[in-house]
Amino acid sequence: MSLWTSSEAAAATGGRAQGDWACEGVSIDTRTLQPGDLFVALKDVRDGHDFVAAALEKGAGAALVSHVPDGLAADAPLLIVDDVLNGLERLGIAARARTNAKVAAVTGSVGKTSTKEMLLAMLSDQGRAHASVDSYNNHWGVPLTLARMPADTEYAIIEIGMNHPGEIAPLARMVRPDVAMVTTVAAAHLEAFENVAGIAVEKASIFEGVPVAGTAVINADIEHAAILMAKAVDCKLHELEFGEHGFQFKLKDVMLQADATVVQAEFEGAPLLFKIATPGRHFAMNGLGALAVVHALGGDLALAAASLGRWQPYKGRGVRETIVLDPVERHLTLDLIDDSYNANPTSMAAALEVLAAAEVKHDIGRVSKGRRIAFLGDMKELGPDDIALHAGLAHLPATQSLDVIHCIGPLMKSLYNLLPEHQRGHWFETAAEMLPHVSSALDSGDVVLAKGSLSMKLGSIVDAIHKMGHPDLTA
Repeated sequence: MSLWTSSEAAAATGGRAQGDWACEGVSIDTRTLQPGDLFVALKDVRDGHDFVAAALEKGAGAALVSHVPDGLAADAPLLIVDDVLNGLERLGIAARARTNAKVAAVTGSVGKTSTKEMLLAMLSDQGRAHASVDSYNNHWGVPLTLARMPADTEYAIIEIGMNHPGEIAPLARMVRPDVAMVTTVAAAHLEAFENVAGIAVEKASIFEGVPVAGTAVINADIEHAAILMAKAVDCKLHELEFGEHGFQFKLKDVMLQADATVVQAEFEGAPLLFKIATPGRHFAMNGLGALAVVHALGGDLALAAASLGRWQPYKGRGVRETIVLDPVERHLTLDLIDDSYNANPTSMAAALEVLAAAEVKHDIGRVSKGRRIAFLGDMKELGPDDIALHAGLAHLPATQSLDVIHCIGPLMKSLYNLLPEHQRGHWFETAAEMLPHVSSALDSGDVVLAKGSLSMKLGSIVDAIHKMGHPDLTA
C-alpha cells in the first residue's frame, strides 16, 4: 500500500495533483531521496524548486511545489499548493488523523533524541513503530515526520524542539500526542529566554497538544518541575512523575560500569530493574522516563525494560567505541566517547561525569598511565551568563578528576584559564586549529571525550581520532 496517492495528497493539502501517481516516502533533500519519494520543495538557504527536476530524475514519485518550475515536462507528476510548508503541515495533520497509532511526543533541554531512540527501540518490539529521524524536531521536521507515518503505524514517537518562545505548542497541537514527556529543563537556548523558568514554561506548553485525560510524563527532580506539573493540571492530564523524587517511577540507585549503567528503580513501589549498555546517569534518567511513557501508552513494561538493554546511543550523543591504534598489537587501543553533536551546561556535566568514571588502561602506551582526556568546545546560545557558565565547569568534581582538558572556542577560554597547570592541554579558537595536535595528545590506554555545540565542529575531532585507528588485520 502506498504512503500517499495523488488523490489522497491533494485532498489532504487542498492542492491540485498533476498526473496520477503514488509515493512510498517523503523527502526534502535530493541527496537522501529514495526512488518513489514525494519531494517537498521547501525554501531554506536554497529554494527547493531549483531541485525538483533533479529529484524527478533521481526517481521521485512526485514533487510538492507552489509553482511549476521551469524546464519540467508538461506531464511531470506534481502536487501544486499555495505554500509548500503549509502543504507539508497539512499532509502531516492528515497522516496523524488517519492512523490509530498511540503517539508519544518528547521534548526537553537535554536528551530528546536519545529518549526518542530509546522509545523506538522498546516500542518496535511491541508493534509497528515510527519515529522522527535524527533530530527532525522543528517547524518542518515535525510535519515531515508525521507525513512519513504509514497509516498502519501502531506506535509513533515524535521529537519536538525549540529555539524561541512559542514554538512548541503549535507543533504539539499538530502531533496530538496521547502522552507527552519533558526529559528535563536546563540552561539551553537561554539567550532567547529571560531565565530557566521561562524555558520551563515553553517546555510545558507541549501539554497543550495532549487531549484531555492524556498523560504528562514529568521529570520530578528538576528545579522547575512545579511549572510542568501545574501546566499538566491546567490541561486536565494524568501525571506520571519519574526521578529520585518521582511519585510513580522512582529512581533508587544508578551504578556506572565501564560499558553499562545498572539502574534500580521502583514502579508504584514494586522493583523495576534495568540495564543500559552504555555508561551515564543521564541515560538512566532518560531510560526511566521512557519506561514511564511506554507504560502510559499501554505497553508491556517488562518487555520494554529488556529491549532497553539493547539500546545504544546515537552517533554524536555519547556513543562509545574502541579505536585500535596498531593493526598487529591489537591491545594498543584507546576509547572514544563521541558526544560531539550538542552541548549545554547540564549535558556537559553529565558527559564529564561519564568520562570521570571511565576505566583507563595503564602500562600499554608510550605514556605509562592511561588518562581521561576531554576536548571541549563552546556551548552556544546561553545568553549573558555564557562566560560564567563555561567557567563554572572548572568547579565540577568530575572536571577536577580528569587528567587533561583541551579547550576550543572563545567561551571555553574561561574554563581553560581556571584549570590547574597539570590539567591544562591546548586551547585554540577553532577545531580546525586543534586538529594537527589531536594525534600527539592521545595514547594507548586513554579514554577521550569530544563534546561541544554543533557549530564548534567537534565532529572533526572525532574524525581525526577515528583516523588514528587501523583495520583489524587479524579478522
